[in-house]
Amino acid sequence: MPISSVNDPDLFSPHQPKMPLAEQLRPQHLNDIVGQEHLLGAGKPLRLAFESGKPHSMILWGPPGSGKTTLARLMSTEFNCEFIALSAVLSGIKDIRNAIDQAQLVLRQSGRHTILFVDEVHRFNKSQQDAFLPYIEQGLITFVGATTENPSFEVNNALLSRAQVYVLTVLSEQELTQLLTRTQKLALHNLQFSDEAQQLLIEFADGDARRLLNMLEQINSAAEIGTITLIDKDFAINALSRNTRNFDKGGEAFYDQISALHKSVRGSSPDAALYWLCRMLDGGADALYIGRRLIRMATEDIGLADPRALRLTLDACETFERLGSPEGELALAQATLYLACAPKSNAAYVAYNHARAFISHDKSRNVPLHLRNAPTKLMKDTGYGEAYRYAHDYPDAYAAGENYFPDDMPEISFYQPTAYGLEQKIKEKLAYLHNLDKQAKRNL
Repeated sequence: MPISSVNDPDLFSPHQPKMPLAEQLRPQHLNDIVGQEHLLGAGKPLRLAFESGKPHSMILWGPPGSGKTTLARLMSTEFNCEFIALSAVLSGIKDIRNAIDQAQLVLRQSGRHTILFVDEVHRFNKSQQDAFLPYIEQGLITFVGATTENPSFEVNNALLSRAQVYVLTVLSEQELTQLLTRTQKLALHNLQFSDEAQQLLIEFADGDARRLLNMLEQINSAAEIGTITLIDKDFAINALSRNTRNFDKGGEAFYDQISALHKSVRGSSPDAALYWLCRMLDGGADALYIGRRLIRMATEDIGLADPRALRLTLDACETFERLGSPEGELALAQATLYLACAPKSNAAYVAYNHARAFISHDKSRNVPLHLRNAPTKLMKDTGYGEAYRYAHDYPDAYAAGENYFPDDMPEISFYQPTAYGLEQKIKEKLAYLHNLDKQAKRNL
């Protein structure tokens, strides 16, 4: 999530019109954005797009609070374009026509190009999405759509073919900490946060920068009333609970119950997992937030020991979206019980983190020639695809001794399957294949 420099040292002055903190701290420059380094770092796609000086149509796909709207607004500033924003939730064909008329008027009067931003673009139907196509083709507008849903399923192919898709991600704990620190410096300089309070806010934000800023605004308001300057964990919990539903009737923190639910599932205790799920639902917790955490448990703590767990949990979330409360809550309870009873393995989670850590410190290695496709004669003559062995031509559909890593890659193993659930069979299969590799190398 973005953050901008602020000239007024007191953003909460009663003499100024009060805007939400997230809006007050919206960045004015690309370098002010926190997160999305895979897109905005030096030499990365969106950074290069901004530096080119030539706007192009795009779809920004990412979760809430990841900076989609901010990036669209910065485009208009960086490219000196008119900025027109529509919400697909509130707008229809008439609003689209009015926006196009405005873009044409701006072009005639000032010669300025228009960036047309459509938030939640996936909520427009096919005919509404098609309405933009001729004006994108004419070059009248640069279309920027924002969506939290997979554009492959929710955006028309015709519109997708005319727009580059950029995938934004949730902010990491480190990035949220950076955002909290900068917000404190710019807008909450009278407050100090204990380490426990900071960790509470980071976990509660769950990767959503806007949510973090909204919570900081709530805490600041509560601190002003009580003339508090040091924010500890208990004060943060109380300040947030006064501004939300009575989530926990026993007075404990939301994140404590999420932690208890996660640990009960990980510890294969279905009764305790169901208890914490019902405690949270009874207190008014967002059921789909719980669903998202259950999905994380399925991937982090069960993984390939039982791959059905992820699909069943996704189905439970979809069921809740269709039925709502209270009927849909039964599907979440079913998923919770299944996850708690399923065999456990964090091998996929560990392997992923291991691979990411290795790549982040490793050099860029070339794809071996035998693994490259050769669609043209020139590429074939250059050696692309030469000596590649098609696995299905060999016993067990396995080309024993083949190397699929870069040629200069050291021998490494990221994934270490456990002896639990399906991973036991995976472990046996990989051991068998590794033995074939050893035999093939001995025969060379």
